[in-house]
Parts: sequence; structure tokens; C-alpha cells
Amino acid sequence: MSGVLLWVVCPKGNATALFSLIPTSGKKPKRCFKGVSAISSAVANPARSSEEKVYDVVLKQAALVKQPRALDLEKRNGKTDGFADWNLLNEAYDRCGEVCAEYAKTFYLVWCRRTDELVDGPNASHITPRALDRWEKRLDDLFKGRPYDMLDAALADTVSKYPVDIQPFKDMIEGMRLDLRKSRYMNFDELYLYCYYVAGTVGLMSVPVMGIAPELKASVESVYNAALALGIANQLTNILRDVGEDARRGRVYLPQDELARFGLSDDDIFRGQVTDRWRNFMKDQIKRARMFFSEAEKGVSELNSASRWPVWASLLLYRQILDAIEENDYNNFSKRAYVGKLKKFASLPVAYGRALMGTSKFI
Repeated sequence: MSGVLLWVVCPKGNATALFSLIPTSGKKPKRCFKGVSAISSAVANPARSSEEKVYDVVLKQAALVKQPRALDLEKRNGKTDGFADWNLLNEAYDRCGEVCAEYAKTFYLVWCRRTDELVDGPNASHITPRALDRWEKRLDDLFKGRPYDMLDAALADTVSKYPVDIQPFKDMIEGMRLDLRKSRYMNFDELYLYCYYVAGTVGLMSVPVMGIAPELKASVESVYNAALALGIANQLTNILRDVGEDARRGRVYLPQDELARFGLSDDDIFRGQVTDRWRNFMKDQIKRARMFFSEAEKGVSELNSASRWPVWASLLLYRQILDAIEENDYNNFSKRAYVGKLKKFASLPVAYGRALMGTSKFI
């Protein structure tokens, strides 16, 4: 699993925290479905498309924003848990900031980073489904105000203050379970759900903390759809960038039916030869990823003003990885696509301008 969107675990200084997460280098469009209702799991009914299942989670999270939870005053007074020691809690937030700074190159933030480390970290070979079950139980306790350690305490405090639903967190853990048992995706519907699990979830987690603009012109659901689209776009970009690296691990995160449609197979990927068939396939995949980036743009201007610049910067910089793949003549087998420092710095004023103007049309 590769890097994902943006996640702010510390509610203090949103703009500063977000700006520190701009990637230094480098893992659907909105639809309205009639008659859907929020459910506890994104995979409850396999007869429905992945997009429909995920949209249920979007609706549930958006509903929380419309009707924010009242704070548990008894908890805030320290009568039910350990939050009474505010010096310790501030220390927990400071430690979260250190973790963010340490891992800025992949811009994971704390809980998401720790979750990803379970399957991609140095002890990944020892992680079992039971270990992920224990991590999910720990998450349940965290949301009930019973943190296990200092880093948990900061997140527990954050989710008590913001309208954040537990489902995206649980779905991210489900993405870890997929990484343990699945290395092929038969079609884009399967891949979409995986991208939601490991990256789109972060967008849904982040919006309540980044904040929605008081002068919101669109619906709350549309803002969450845009955040979801950015997560999907980033993950698709990671997948396209890391084809060679994943192949060396025996993994192919590309839709099998689409490979076949272009006359390709896993063997072609393992051989790592750039052919006309491969170029045409990649052009099609890049076009889809850019479509998701375009969908994501629609929601950035609806965020609080303090959060727009870093999100725009992240979006513009990450999208340039797709340009780099093209510049490498679609050789993502042995060449790693990255965005050079000059291009990064050149993108920052553009991102700032878009943040000020509140539009994707700024040039």
C-alpha cells in the first residue's frame, strides 16, 4: 500500500499541519444514487457496485457534519477517562507532530501511518488477520475514549471534538486485510473498492478536521465526494507509478480485464517491456486517474480557507506524477516517476492562487 491523501490528527493549527504534508516524492466521480441509505459496512451487499457501497459511507459521514455531535461534557471534565491531564494531552499532540515531520516524505499521519506499518513495515511478515482484528478492537476502544497510548489519546480527543465516523477507519483496516490475501483485481470495480479502503477513507476522515467553509455553495455530500475522489486519484497514481516495484513483489494492482482488452497479461508486466500495447493501456489508465483529479478539484474551494492551499498543493503536485510517467515514455517498470524540486516550487504559487480565488480556473 502506498501513500494516501491527507490526514490531520491534530486539530491545532490546521494550515501548518497540512502544509507540512505536501509530498516531496513518491499508493469516482460524484454520482447521486436514489434510495440509498447509510449502512455499517461498505461491503454489505455484493450485488451492488463498489461505488454505490462507498457512497453510503459518504452519506453517513456527511450526515454527521450536518448534525454535529454534542460534546460529552462529563468526559471533557475528566470524570470518565484520562483526558483531565491536559499537559499530557498537549504532549501527545506534540508527539503526533513529530511523527508527521519524521514521515513527511510519504505524508501519512499518525494513525494511518501506524495502520499501514502493520502490513508494509519491518514486522509486516509477522502480521496476521488476528493482529488486524486486535488493531480494530483497539480502534473501537479509542472511539469510546479509551486510548491505549499517547498517540491514541490525541486521536481519541480529536474524534470526540469533530463529527468523524468510525467507518472509514474500519474500512482502512479492511484494506490492510486485502493486502494480506489479495494480489490481483479482476476489474475496476474491485480496484475502486480497494482504492477507497486504503486512500479514499483518508479523505472522509480529513474533511471534518480541515473544515467546510461557512459560505458553502455546494452540498456537504459533494465536498465529501471530492475528498473521496482525491484519495482515489492519488491511489491510482501510486499504482501506476509503482507497477514495476509491485511486480517484483508478485503483485499486480491493475484491472485484469482491462489488461486483456489491450492484449496484455501479468506475464507482460513481469517481463517489463514497454510496447505499443503497454503505452496505449497506460494512456487509458492515466486518463482515468486525471478524471478523478478533476472531480476532486470541485470540492477544494468549499473547504475552510486555511485548508485550501495545502490541499491544492498536494493535488497539483501529485497529479504531476502522471506527467512524469508520460515523460518516461510509460516505462514504469524500471524508471520511477517523480516530480523535481523546481516543478514543485513552481506549483506552490499556482496552488496559493487557486486557494485565494476559490476556483480551479486560476492559472
